[in-house]
Formats: sequence, C-alpha cells, structure tokens
Amino acid sequence: MTRILLIEDDQNIADGIIKGLSSHHFMVDWFSDAKLGEMAIDEGVFDAVLLDLTLPKGDGMSVLANWRKRGIDTPVLIITARDAIANRVAGLNAGADDYLVKPFALDEVVARLQALIRRSQGRSQSLISYGDVSFNSESQQVFFKGQLVDLTVKEIAVL
Repeated sequence: MTRILLIEDDQNIADGIIKGLSSHHFMVDWFSDAKLGEMAIDEGVFDAVLLDLTLPKGDGMSVLANWRKRGIDTPVLIITARDAIANRVAGLNAGADDYLVKPFALDEVVARLQALIRRSQGRSQSLISYGDVSFNSESQQVFFKGQLVDLTVKEIAVL
C-alpha cells in the first residue's frame, strides 16, 4: 500500500484528503504542525509527502529545506493557498517536486502523487510486469496471465 505523509493544519482539508486518498488505496499519516510533521519523516517510510506551507510551529518551506539539507529525497507535493508565481518558484527551488494551489480537485492530487511516486521509483508508467504477473499501481489491480486476480488490500501491499 502506498503511504503518504500529510502535513496540513486545517482539519476539514485533512479529513477530505485522508478520506479521498484512502478510497484510492493510499494510507495517510496526518500531522497538523510543522515540528511534528518534520520529525515524522524519520519515523516511517513514506512514498510521498503532501505539505502545506502555512503551519503552526513553523513553516512548510523550512520543513522542506531541512529535509533536503539532510538528504531526504522523498517526493514532496506542496499544497497551499500561496498562489503567487514567486511562491511557486520558491517552493520548487527549495526542493519540492510539485506545487498545487488550494482549492484543488482530489483527482488531481491523486494523479500528481502517482506521477511523483512513479518517477521516484524510476518508472514512467503505472504498469509493472514480472513474468505472467502484472500490477497496475494506479488502480491497485493485479493480473495473472491477463486475468484479474482478486486480492485483499494487505495482499496487494505485500505484493
């Protein structure tokens, strides 16, 4: 299962993201302030990060800069209301992999996360094949000799 670190202080936005990403087979760990969010990266293995910039106990840009200084290269998608071009450029130059301005559509968040994760894993496509087994990382479907295999969420995570 794909694991996402969400650092967002707005409860309503976080709830919506968690619910939406869960329906797309993402597991989300949520932190609502900069300090806890920054430390969370050391406590688990995350496939990607959704990072707000305006946070209690710090700023998302500082969190990102600290991670990059420490050599942490987990893909980061900034989600923020800061919509000025200068903010976008600063975020990308600070080491973000992508930048999305609020409000946004959940489908776009999902698509951007999937693209970031594929690129970080050295793949440009969502289909992974080995012998007679194929796995579509976007749809979380497994095929054996072209036939869909019905697996549980845990079995897919193991695969």
